[in-house]
Amino acid sequence: MDGMSGAAPKAKRGRAAAADAQLALDVTVAPRAAPVFIAPAGARAIEDESFPFEVLSDIAEAESWRKEIHRPIHYVHKWWARRLGTVFRAIVAGTLAPSGKDVMQMLYEPTRFPGAVVLDPFMGSGVTLGEALKLGARAIGRDINPVAYFLVRNALARHDRAAVKAAFEHLEREVAPQIRHYYRARLPDGREGETLYYFWVKQLPCPSCGNSVDLFSSRVFSQNAYPKKVPRAQATCPGCGEVNEVRYDAAEATCHDCGECFNPQSGPASGQRACCPSCSHKFSIAKAVRDRGEPPSHRLYAKLVLTPENEKVYLRPDALDFALYAEAEAALAARRDPYPLAEIAPGYNTDQALGYNYKFWHQFFNSRQLLCLSLLADGIRAIADAATRELMACLFSGALEFNNMFTSFKGEGTGAVRHMFSHHILKPERVPLEANLWGTPASSGSFSGLFDSRILRALKYAEEPTEIRLAAPRAKAEKVGGLSDPIGFVPARNFTEFRDTGARLYLSCGNSAQTDIDDASVDVVVTDPPFFDNVHYSQLADFFHVWQRHILGGEGERTAPTTRASGEVQDEDGDKFAKKLGDVLTECRRVLRPDGLLAFSYHHSRDEGWSAVLEALMRAGFHITAAHPVKAEMSVAQPKALAKEPIDLDIILACRKNGRARPVWNEAGLWQAVEATAGLQVRRLVERGRKLSRNDVRVIVMAQALRRLSAAPSAEAALKHLVDGEAGAIIDRLHHLSAAGVPEVDLDV
Repeated sequence: MDGMSGAAPKAKRGRAAAADAQLALDVTVAPRAAPVFIAPAGARAIEDESFPFEVLSDIAEAESWRKEIHRPIHYVHKWWARRLGTVFRAIVAGTLAPSGKDVMQMLYEPTRFPGAVVLDPFMGSGVTLGEALKLGARAIGRDINPVAYFLVRNALARHDRAAVKAAFEHLEREVAPQIRHYYRARLPDGREGETLYYFWVKQLPCPSCGNSVDLFSSRVFSQNAYPKKVPRAQATCPGCGEVNEVRYDAAEATCHDCGECFNPQSGPASGQRACCPSCSHKFSIAKAVRDRGEPPSHRLYAKLVLTPENEKVYLRPDALDFALYAEAEAALAARRDPYPLAEIAPGYNTDQALGYNYKFWHQFFNSRQLLCLSLLADGIRAIADAATRELMACLFSGALEFNNMFTSFKGEGTGAVRHMFSHHILKPERVPLEANLWGTPASSGSFSGLFDSRILRALKYAEEPTEIRLAAPRAKAEKVGGLSDPIGFVPARNFTEFRDTGARLYLSCGNSAQTDIDDASVDVVVTDPPFFDNVHYSQLADFFHVWQRHILGGEGERTAPTTRASGEVQDEDGDKFAKKLGDVLTECRRVLRPDGLLAFSYHHSRDEGWSAVLEALMRAGFHITAAHPVKAEMSVAQPKALAKEPIDLDIILACRKNGRARPVWNEAGLWQAVEATAGLQVRRLVERGRKLSRNDVRVIVMAQALRRLSAAPSAEAALKHLVDGEAGAIIDRLHHLSAAGVPEVDLDV
């Protein structure tokens, strides 16, 4: 990796370089001889019952804890439901290699599938495409969302690392001093420090007396991520506002400044109600917000400052802080077109923000954040090289995620900023955090820090891709290099160019139910379709899209002011979801070769989710030949952590076109076959030490049901069996057995 230069803090550059160096120490270089495969006409490795999903799950588990390190090219920009690269490497290899081939062996050989064409019609963050390219295949990616297209184009593009570093260093010289000016702080001894974070609290007027009420649920605003080991915490005094050091669980404290006794665990807000400290009137927070007609106001109550000795100190705000904020407000008002003026449309993932009267995307930021983002946007817009300008806009989007008034403080001992998408809805924070946008050596979520952790790491990975390998279950992951060619491609502009020039990559933005791809020209389709009733990506992606249009212009895929489109497969109506997914799968059937495979990952906790997928597959003319459970996203993801019965598994479904190879429909032995196969898969996972929730078992059983039912003479006949209640009894039996230990399964498959 090139040496780094410029005016950035040396500690920051050194820390990032040291982290990369540590990662590099564990890399084993594989032999360069590359097994070469041509996609066979017969059965494929992914269709084998012995497909090693339980071993693959252990490796995926290790990857899931640090996905941004193990697959950094897919983390140059936020996307939702990013699947694990190890899993998709195995899926691509398993769909292209012949039956009987050892998939695990292929993962750690420089395996190549030259000339094979892999399509992902829901490319999202581009994981499928990245893995296909690393395996020597040609890749076609399409997504209806322009933010996804923007992400993947930048992630897989050919970047000049020297030009990227030079552009960052120019921003560091010209823009960083302007931003850092607004984060200056005065220390108690009169010296100057730099503010890492400002702590704010939302306020509402009391409906009875009109006084402002702070929406604190607790006066403790900072504690360690491991409080029992480090019990020290910070609390603000309700009387004078002074910052006090307390124990994290203290129920009583005395302010060292004014002497007031208070309970640090208590605040005016409790659940959905608040109590006015002035008149003791209790009121509904939601109603008070609605009556206000605009978003709640904010009050600055504390800051965390970095001293010249690189020590951190919590302080209450002083006159300089308020003066700097007022200066930022005035400077913002004087700027022309400083930020995008774009309305927020109603939707499942935006309604909570709208309920708090956030009607425009720029209202997610305070005035200082808007000013500093505007300065940074101007600097990026002025970069001459288009590829570098777009990559810096990707970095800007990362900074948006961590620098707004919907973020919160995670505490010490961990990454300090909890980004705005930790929940899948746009949830207003009652005690938001304002981070230093440019950042310091001790910052979290800053523009400079993300340049190190996202952009430079991604560029290094693109030059030298690695995989991870485990010597044994739960063992420390070992990084293996020398398996893949470098990543960096100029994508074809259309399919004709892709076909005629032999280009390795073709990307497009649009509805995947209609493409320009030739009939029977794709070897395999590998994808991860969206859920119909979960996260609506476009509703969240608009947060980034409006800023990308503001910086880069509204041409090409950014013509529309929103990423929402009528052709989106996601839909809260199950029938509409099945229809739109079926339309995309019908197009996949058209472009697939006669012996081509469709493989995708999926899970759902409700019958409707499985019924919709089965209906879409059958109406598109596919049947399922194999279904394998595999480790899904990180176990501690916020929505999963809050679930009573979290789903830790995805199902890989391998499908073929209906025709001569269509399996025989066996209605009489349907559920016996489902229980036998599902039981064996549960046993394999439990023997590997994996604990399964009831919903995990449900995913396995429902997938095996879909596999058998896809052979039914009609979708109507299949769906009738899916809802007859038989699956629930099987799920209960297998979950009971898996919870008790290794289930005994003696049924014939």
